Amino acid sequence: MRRSPADPVFPAEPEAPARPCDHPGCESGGEFRAPRSRLELERYFWFCLAHVRAYNAAWNYDAGMNQSEVEAHIRQDTVWQRPTWKLGQRHSPFGERLRDPFGFYNGYANGHGAHRANGHNGSDRAARAVSACEQALAVFDIEPPFTEPRLKARYKVLVKEHHPDAHGGDKAAEEKLKIIIQAYATLKASYFS
Repeated sequence: MRRSPADPVFPAEPEAPARPCDHPGCESGGEFRAPRSRLELERYFWFCLAHVRAYNAAWNYDAGMNQSEVEAHIRQDTVWQRPTWKLGQRHSPFGERLRDPFGFYNGYANGHGAHRANGHNGSDRAARAVSACEQALAVFDIEPPFTEPRLKARYKVLVKEHHPDAHGGDKAAEEKLKIIIQAYATLKASYFS
């Protein structure tokens, strides 16, 4: 004979709630969390369903902030609280903070036409916007038409010359090497793919 799961003589006691509702005078269980304030988003009140609905309906995240503070907060949230700057101000090709390890823009930013290492006048090419392929050609100091073995040979020479291990781990050599690797990938994709 099967036994009934509930004993008919003794009624089951209701389980006590794990945590009580934080609303004053409520004896229900606090199953739903709600943030304490805008400044304490990691700390919570625990409410029953009826009181969490009332709390959420009345809660205002921007309470205590004026209009300019709200706008500044919205602006910061649109960029995930990261620093920003106007386009072209930070990394202008002819700006003062430009790192130019190969001297491609020598003389142009200063207004005089200095010659580059390859003998060309820097002002005529730097005056116009240079495409990625032209910049890569300038890094390799190579003119098209060229073959893939010739490009690879020039790449090996430049890598060996500017590798940081050959310069005792110099950071400037490491940056030059990064530019060479990027230029090689650009030329290979442009001419041989």
